Amino acid sequence: MIAEYLSYPFVRYAFIAGVLTALCSSLLGVTLVLKRYSFIGDGLSHVAFGAMAIAAVLSVKTELIVVLPVTVLCAILLLKTDANAKIKGDAALAMLSVGSMAFGYLLLNMFSASANVSGDVCSTLFGSTSILTLTKTDVWVCVIMSVLVICVFVCFYNKIFAVTFDENFAKATGVNASAYNLIIAVITAVIIVLAMNLVGALLTSALIIFPALSAMRVFHTFRQVVICSAAVAIISSALGIFISIMLSSPVGATIVVVDLLVFGGFSIAGRALNH
Repeated sequence: MIAEYLSYPFVRYAFIAGVLTALCSSLLGVTLVLKRYSFIGDGLSHVAFGAMAIAAVLSVKTELIVVLPVTVLCAILLLKTDANAKIKGDAALAMLSVGSMAFGYLLLNMFSASANVSGDVCSTLFGSTSILTLTKTDVWVCVIMSVLVICVFVCFYNKIFAVTFDENFAKATGVNASAYNLIIAVITAVIIVLAMNLVGALLTSALIIFPALSAMRVFHTFRQVVICSAAVAIISSALGIFISIMLSSPVGATIVVVDLLVFGGFSIAGRALNH
């Protein structure tokens, strides 16, 4: 049955985009969870929703042209604000998240040419069948961006590791922690934009957080957690896409539910191993 489904190009495209997006999300997810930045994905996904609304109102054919720069800029501003004592990181995140969501929804209701605004908003927030209507160009964009994210993570692995666990010590040893935090913020923004087509704005953070949390239930070193998180993300994403196609269920929600079930399994396994 799987071989039969894979014979269709749209399924292959969805599978490639889904697996690559999940892989990139899981790699950075470990760092974000350990740095207590878990909700940055949630906030930036709402920013991406607002940017997508602007692109829709302006009838921009390639939404990525608008969504990616805006999301990256907000990620950088959020990082800079986090270091500012006047506005704490959680307050800045809440402002960006709620403000962008409200602004995007307002724009779509006031200026959208679509007759089904509610349907468009719902599919953007929770994901839809858009992952099954990807073109070859969309897939190539996803592949290129994913390869860049993976290369950056691998090349700067040691520095990211140092900044993740002890930023002050990393600074003392000469590591430019601010620069690597900036890299992490930009990569996070890119991953959020990639994940929007897969699971929607509201479920994007789950794609980042669940694989990392699952791996942490069983493994305890950074490298082990990263490898396990990547494996969990790839398997859960692929399984979620196939289940979604077979049951005609929403792709994003199905992937997240699979991730949740895997997390439950890893939690049970972790308790058993600890005892």
